[in-house]
Amino acid sequence: MGLQGKSAIVTGSTKGIGRAIAEALVREGVNVCVSARHGDEVERAVAELSEMGEARVTGAVCDVRDYEEVKALIAHAVEEFGGLDILVNNAGIGHFARVEETSPEDFRAVLETNLFGVFYCCREAIPHMKRRGGGYIINISSLAGKNAHPQMATYNASKFGLNGFSEALMQEVRHDGIKVSYIMPGSVNTYFGGDQPSAEKSWQLQPEDIARVVIDLLHHDERSLPSAIEIRPSRPPKK
Repeated sequence: MGLQGKSAIVTGSTKGIGRAIAEALVREGVNVCVSARHGDEVERAVAELSEMGEARVTGAVCDVRDYEEVKALIAHAVEEFGGLDILVNNAGIGHFARVEETSPEDFRAVLETNLFGVFYCCREAIPHMKRRGGGYIINISSLAGKNAHPQMATYNASKFGLNGFSEALMQEVRHDGIKVSYIMPGSVNTYFGGDQPSAEKSWQLQPEDIARVVIDLLHHDERSLPSAIEIRPSRPPKK
């Protein structure tokens, strides 16, 4: 895909992996719509990204758990850019506790963000991509989508579901010229799940590593579809 002048939405894109992806897209000349739940963070990201190059940057407040807010996000990007070519579903939350210690509200919030939110965004974006003759949907999953761990049942459920959803969607829309890939990172040095970026965790992946994978996917020839990508730290601490 030639990226110059294309239009993209990146959810959860004011910090961490999403922000790194938005920055990488802007550097490639892609017009980007950023989104997050907090308006001040969206405004700051739009201002900072707009200074990076000639690509157009806009933003919208969006909680992907709310279908009406997702519809408004997609409509805003299409109105601003005249269409939609790329959707990166990055917004996600984690909850790490034993099942009997997990509240129904926490379980619902994770599934609604990590899985329902992706469904909402895809459902709204696909018709616009079809009108453009194709596009690319990239879902940010996790190695927790294929490796179960104790005290991660809620997060595992959301990411196992996301992987299955992505696989089925890929087969549904490939002949419409829409590619679907999902990326499964291992440990990334971000604030996710209450973590703190630090020099002591420099062995972990950086957000820029995931952004590089996104850009590489978008540059693949039309005949090529790497539908599932695993990326992990090359030298984690020895156990």
